[in-house]
Amino acid sequence: MDRRINHNALSVVGYTTPWAVTCGEPVDLHLSCAKPPQSIRIRRLDTPTREILDWPLEPLEPVGHRTFRQGSYLRIPPSELAKTGGVTGVGFELFLTINEGARMLVDSGDLALALCGSRLSLVCGGASTDTGIDLPQRIWLDASLTLSAGSARIEIRSLDSLAPFEATAEIECGPSRLGEHDVLLGSDAKFALPCLNAKISGLRIETPQGTVRWRFPTILPDGPITSQEGPSTLHVEAVNLPTFCVTSPRWDGSTFDPRVAPAHYDAVHIHDDDMAALDWPSSCRVRVPLDAQSGIYAFEVDCGERAEQIVFFLSADRPIAPLVFVVPTATYLAYADEYLPPHLYPWLCEDRGHRLAVDNDFKSLYDFHRDLSGVSICSYRKPKATLREDYRYPLGDCPHNLPVDLHFLRFCRSHGIAIDVITDHDLHSRGPAALTPYRAVVTGSHPEYMSVEMEGAYRAFAAGGGSIAYLGGNGFAGTVAFRDDLMELRRSPLEAGRTWDGPVGEQAFAITNEPGGHLRSRGRGEFSLTGVGIALMGFERGRPFSRTEASRDEACAWLFDGVEDETFGRDGIVLGAAAGYEVDAVDRRLGTSDEVKVVARATGFPDSFFHDPSRWYPGGETEMAGRRCAEMTIRNLASGGLIFSASSVAWLGALPAGAEMNDVGRITLNLLDRISKASQEDPKTGSSATRKQ
Repeated sequence: MDRRINHNALSVVGYTTPWAVTCGEPVDLHLSCAKPPQSIRIRRLDTPTREILDWPLEPLEPVGHRTFRQGSYLRIPPSELAKTGGVTGVGFELFLTINEGARMLVDSGDLALALCGSRLSLVCGGASTDTGIDLPQRIWLDASLTLSAGSARIEIRSLDSLAPFEATAEIECGPSRLGEHDVLLGSDAKFALPCLNAKISGLRIETPQGTVRWRFPTILPDGPITSQEGPSTLHVEAVNLPTFCVTSPRWDGSTFDPRVAPAHYDAVHIHDDDMAALDWPSSCRVRVPLDAQSGIYAFEVDCGERAEQIVFFLSADRPIAPLVFVVPTATYLAYADEYLPPHLYPWLCEDRGHRLAVDNDFKSLYDFHRDLSGVSICSYRKPKATLREDYRYPLGDCPHNLPVDLHFLRFCRSHGIAIDVITDHDLHSRGPAALTPYRAVVTGSHPEYMSVEMEGAYRAFAAGGGSIAYLGGNGFAGTVAFRDDLMELRRSPLEAGRTWDGPVGEQAFAITNEPGGHLRSRGRGEFSLTGVGIALMGFERGRPFSRTEASRDEACAWLFDGVEDETFGRDGIVLGAAAGYEVDAVDRRLGTSDEVKVVARATGFPDSFFHDPSRWYPGGETEMAGRRCAEMTIRNLASGGLIFSASSVAWLGALPAGAEMNDVGRITLNLLDRISKASQEDPKTGSSATRKQ
């Protein structure tokens, strides 16, 4: 269905290609505006002064009010059908989900199978004829439409032996033909109706020479899908990013791995609110100067009412500083344009980015489709209206993600901490080589999602003597897969705190076919790497940390130099304290090393903060009540480095602004100063391990 951007909430939306660049590379800005912009300029966001830069902009296409196509479908173009010498029928396996109002099963221009609610009709030459068939939902059906001698025959039968269903209809349709126009499955030819919500498999085309058959791949295709059987080799296109690697009628529960039984996963799930990468024209372009500093930047577009920012990242292509900050772009993309249905999540404040998502029916990877299946894949080539420096999260009425990470980077700039910047996407593509030039790697406030390649790079870096400053909460937890501009995230009942439920049998990625879900399920992730994992989540006021006896050990005491108070972090911009929103704690059973020392603990969280339901407490409710805490930790590594875990999404929000100082700032500066040194003493042997100079 074609739609026009609703600009009621934001007069300017857009995206950049690419999302992250290095010095000397171009960045294109793709805009939709309610009215022509008065100015476009580049602003650096991660410095205290937020300076405007005089980088020259090259105008390209005129800025306009853009449209987008919502909903996915399958398309066989007439150029392909012409190879057959004539099409006499089309058939497919069909699993209908939730469809309200009018939809199209098949549309070939002058002949179509239409659905209204559950009722099936044949449309011929613009005239609709009721077939008398009501299609059942959520069982696999085999459906076929066959033409012969001026009539159309429709046959439907169930593929579920416990839910038998069979129906036929034969309707006069005159000299209608298949093959002169696109054959669309799941959409009407004018794109005026919502697309179909359904899984489709077993697509086939009947020709005078025989049947042409497709088996959909388990790996997300990057082009047309070639038929596997039949007298002609034809291609079908999957349009607007439907979900691949989903269970088909052949799935019998014997495996959850599409690599073991690909025939069990040869279906595709189309949705009426799918959205692929947008292809808006480039409004302007900037070429990043060769001497520019890595960091977080934005095109600032002023249309008169308010200047909006379209964020992009300038990644370091060579080491300048001893530290590198990894921008959590995977988490940013997962949350981008979160819908947050108010009936499920009461809003404590308004945010224009979320309102834009609601107005345009944009979805994040935290949202579910209208048929209640989860949104599992998206592109960064879309508006990310919640990725702003003034963003406020409606669930907590506080900053989240980008503004909190900017708060940290501005703190670093204010206090002379030299730190380079790269992104999650860089780390995924470059692997350990992205980190090896540095003495330490620093995370953002919420590095929740990462690919296996990213996690492996962190692990290899620490094993090689590097240090990790994990300055957030609920990090290193969920697995994602990347391909070009796409990111995929699968969820299932195996993960706690999820916002949608996918079948356990559909947890494998379409991008790689590897398992999705928690990294810890694959022997990786938070506990075995950082030593902690999410313990509590809530949106009421956070809590301060208090030092433990272990913090006075010589191997840890340096962290608190200059900190006089036993309790610290009583205020902050994220829920009013240093420990809040999502907080972590150790768990030896889940992989926390004995070398991990708890140096501070936050307790007394409101009852509304709920436990991670995936944790099991052998001591029952008494033990669980005693573990309502956030635990800050240090692990001194045999390799010479260390791993520090702040264990709270709110930690960086408790840093002071500008030139001010508080205990959270002192602790953070002590940490950054320590890990930026060229060498550190091995706490076990007294020997020193040196990183790159």
